[in-house]
Parts: sequence; C-alpha cells; structure tokens
Amino acid sequence: MSSADTGYHMWDAREDFVRARRRQTLSAVRRRLQFRPACYDMLLPFDEVVAALGARGSRDLGEQSIDVDSIVGSVDRTTGFDRLFRPTSDEVESRFARVDAALRAGEQVPPIDVYRVGDVHFVQDGHHRVAVARALAWETITAHVVEVLTAVGADRDLRLEDLPVKGHERLFAERVPLPSTMRAQIELHRSEDYAQLAESVEAWAFRYLQLRGTLMDRRQVAETWFVEEYEPAVRLLRAAGLLTGGTDTEAYLRLSCERYQLMRSHSWDEAVLSQLRGEQNPRRRQLSRRQAGQPDQVPAPRLDPP
Repeated sequence: MSSADTGYHMWDAREDFVRARRRQTLSAVRRRLQFRPACYDMLLPFDEVVAALGARGSRDLGEQSIDVDSIVGSVDRTTGFDRLFRPTSDEVESRFARVDAALRAGEQVPPIDVYRVGDVHFVQDGHHRVAVARALAWETITAHVVEVLTAVGADRDLRLEDLPVKGHERLFAERVPLPSTMRAQIELHRSEDYAQLAESVEAWAFRYLQLRGTLMDRRQVAETWFVEEYEPAVRLLRAAGLLTGGTDTEAYLRLSCERYQLMRSHSWDEAVLSQLRGEQNPRRRQLSRRQAGQPDQVPAPRLDPP
C-alpha cells in the first residue's frame, strides 16, 4: 500500500516512519508467536555470509537498478533496521524523515552502494535510503554494485541461521567440485549430511580408481560420481518407490547407508532393492528407528510357566 501524500512533506515523512515502526513491532510479535528464532528477521551480516559461502574474488559492475526486495543485508551490524529495513528503534527517525521528505519533494539523492552476493545485496552506504524506499513501496532503486563471487551461491531466502549449513555446503563444494548444473541437484538441509556425502563420494572414488587403475583430479572424480553413481541410483530408487522422506539427495544418502549396513554392499541391484523395500526385515526396521532417533525395541522377556 502506497503512503499518503498530504503535500506537507515532513509530516508525511514522519507518518511513514510511524507506519514502518509499527510494522516492525507487529512482525516481531508475530515471529515470537510462531516460535521463530530471534535472528529470523535480522539483517544478514556481510562478513559472516561471505566467510560461510567462500569468497572467490570480486568485480565492479558499476551503477544499475536493483530490486529493493533483494537488499537483505548490510556491511554494518548496527544499522537500526531489520531484514526488511523497518526501523527497530526511534533513534533513526530524524534521519529517516529527512531522507523521506527530500524524496517526496523530488530531490535527487545519490545511488546507494551495495555488494552483490548471489541473488542478494548488502548495503555499504545508504541504509536510510533503502528504508525509505521500502516505506514508499519502491520496487527498484539505483545502486553502485560490486559483485563478490563465492564458492556457494545465496538466494533471497537465506537467513542467519542458514549460515552453518552453507559453510558445510561450501566445504562439500571444495571436496566434490561439481559443475553448477550438477551441483544444483544436490540438496541437503543438515550440516552433517554434507560431510557424510563428501566422505561417501571420496570412498566411491577410491574404489573406482582402484578398480580401473587410473588417476583423476577432484573435478573429474566429482563429475564421474554424479554421472555413473548418483544419477543412475536416484533413477533406480525412484522407480522402486524408495525416494521418500526429504530430498532426493537425502534419500540417496540414507539408503546408501542402509544398503551397506544391511548387506555390506556398494551395488544397486535387485537384491539390494528387495532388502531396502523389505518392511518385514527386522534389521531395516531397527536402522529406521535409529535414524529417526527412536530407541531400539527390546522384546519382552519370556516367562516360562512354573
């Protein structure tokens, strides 16, 4: 909803601030009622995000128009704004109102300065301009953009609590350097799963190279694993109706572990699929309970009659 315009620019600007402040307060209440963490609505910290994703260089893209909705972070941790650039205190009101009134009066303001990481932007200079742009429901804003290239990308859903997982995703990308099109098909949500999958790929590579008596670099190994192991296994497990619970990658990783624990096998054949399908298999039921964090079921002692 666009802001009202009475013609009294400073009055309207202060009303914009009051509305933005109210929205921030209501959002904080809603977050608590939904049991979301306190960091859920926080601005993403540029340094921590880049450290988690792994910096690979930068390039100056010059001045361009960017989506206001893509600005979700800051170089400064003490901005006085939340993730949607709504004020979190009354301390920023005077400057917010001055910028707002100037824009309402038609004054030209300089472009903001931002860093781009993946699909999101981090403000270096211009926090109040972004906050006012949000309050006035602007869709785009002019910015001077410096793109920071990273090993792992970031989308607009990235939040502070996602950074530990992103850090493990970056380490996985270093150990298993897949091309971007293949990498996009690897989807895990737990930090420890990335480490487990990387170890699985490296173990598969060792067996593969020993069998063929050849050498490959990490990139060749990663692509070969994806084409000769991961893709065929996912297709086979999907056809068998076993890709249930989580993403395809999570199901593949879980079933790979079950396969070895049940049969000490590294193959995907009908015998393995039969074991993985076997709901009556007591060892598989026990594995499933352990993976779900449930205690093993111990049969009740049998009492012989006196």
